[in-house]
Amino acid sequence: MKPSYQKTIYACFIGYIVQAIVNNFVPLLFLTFEKTYRIPLSRITMLITINFGIQLLVDLLSAGFVDKIGYRISVVLAHIFAAVGLAGLVFLPDLLPDPFAGLLLAVCIYALGGGLIEVLISPIVESCPTDNKEKAMSLLHSFYCWGHVGVVLLSTIFFSVFGIVNWKILACIWALVPVLNACLFVRTPIAPLIEEGETGMSMGELFCSKVFWLMMLMMLCAGASEQAVSQWASTFAEKGLGVTKTIGDLAGPMLFAILMGSSRAFYGKAGHRMDLDRFMLCSSVLCILSYLLIVFSPLPVFSLVGCGICGLSVGIMWPGTFSKASSALRRGGTAMFALLALAGDLGCSGGPTLVGAVASAASDNLKIGILVAIIFPVVMALGVCLCKKKKYPGLV
Repeated sequence: MKPSYQKTIYACFIGYIVQAIVNNFVPLLFLTFEKTYRIPLSRITMLITINFGIQLLVDLLSAGFVDKIGYRISVVLAHIFAAVGLAGLVFLPDLLPDPFAGLLLAVCIYALGGGLIEVLISPIVESCPTDNKEKAMSLLHSFYCWGHVGVVLLSTIFFSVFGIVNWKILACIWALVPVLNACLFVRTPIAPLIEEGETGMSMGELFCSKVFWLMMLMMLCAGASEQAVSQWASTFAEKGLGVTKTIGDLAGPMLFAILMGSSRAFYGKAGHRMDLDRFMLCSSVLCILSYLLIVFSPLPVFSLVGCGICGLSVGIMWPGTFSKASSALRRGGTAMFALLALAGDLGCSGGPTLVGAVASAASDNLKIGILVAIIFPVVMALGVCLCKKKKYPGLV
C-alpha cells in the first residue's frame, strides 16, 4: 500500500473511535444529568433512542447525497457534527430554557455525525489499495471496540480523579478527537470506491440482486447476534460476580467489547492465512454455543463467561459481511454500504428488543429471551454456508 494511504487508514481507525465516543460517553452521565438538571431518568434514557434513531435515518438517506457532495466533504462534516454535538452537551442545556431540550439538540447534532461516520468509514477503507481488504476491514472495526473500552475506562478514571462534577471538561476533551481527525481527513488521499468509467449500482439493481438480500439478512443477524447479549452484559456481570450495578455496568460491557475487539484484531493480523467463510462459520457456531452456555449454565458466573465468549464469536460477523458484500457486488458503491449499515443497525435494535419482549412475556426470564434470540446466529451460520461457493450460483 502506498505510504500516503496509510494515513487514510489511520484516520478511519480514529473515525471509529469517534463513533464509540458518540455512542458510549453520554450513558455514563445519565445519573449526573438527572441530579444536575432535575430531569426524570425516563426522559434521559430517550437520548439513546433518539441517537440511534437519527443514525438509522442517516443510514437510509445517505445513499442519496454522499456521492453528490463527495466522500471527503461528507466525512469532514461528519466529524464536525460529532465535535459540535459533544461540545453542545456542555453549553446547550444552560443556554436553552429547558435543559433537556439542550441535551436533546446536542445528541441530535452528534448523531448526524455518528450516522455519517458509520456509512462512510468502511467504504473509504475498502477503496484504499490494500493487499488484503478483509484483514483491513476487520482491523478497522476492532477500533470501535477499543474506542468503547477506552471511553468507559478513561472516563471512569477521570471521574475518580477529578470528580464527576467536572464532566464538562471531559466532554470538551472528547470533542477534540473528532476536530483533530477532521483536520486529518482534509489532507489524506481518498481513492474512488468505483473504478473509473464505471457507475455504482442503483437501488433498483441492488434490490433485484439475491446476493444483496442475503448480505442484508446476514448484516441484520450480525447486529442482532451482538447486541442481543451485549445489552444484557451488565446484568450477567452483576449476578455472576455478585457486584454492584455500577461495577456490573463496567465489567460486563467491557469484557464483551475487549473480546470482540480481540477477535477482529486477530483476523486483522492473521486473516491472510485464513479462509473468511470458514472463520465466519466457526464464529457463528461458537456464538450459538455461547448462547446455550448463557441459557443453560447452572451458575451465574458461567453466564458471564458465555457473554464473553459471545463477544469473541461475533467479532468477525459485521466486518466479514461487509467484506463479502464488497467482493460479491463490486459495483455496490455507497448505496450498498449505506443499506448494509441500516440492516446492521436494525439488527442492533431488534435483537435486544426481541430478548426483552420474550423475557417479559416469560415472567422476566432473561434466559428464555436469549434462547429465542439464538435464531440470529443460526441464520448467520446458514447464510455463510450459502456463501461458501465463491460464484454464488443461483443467487445473482
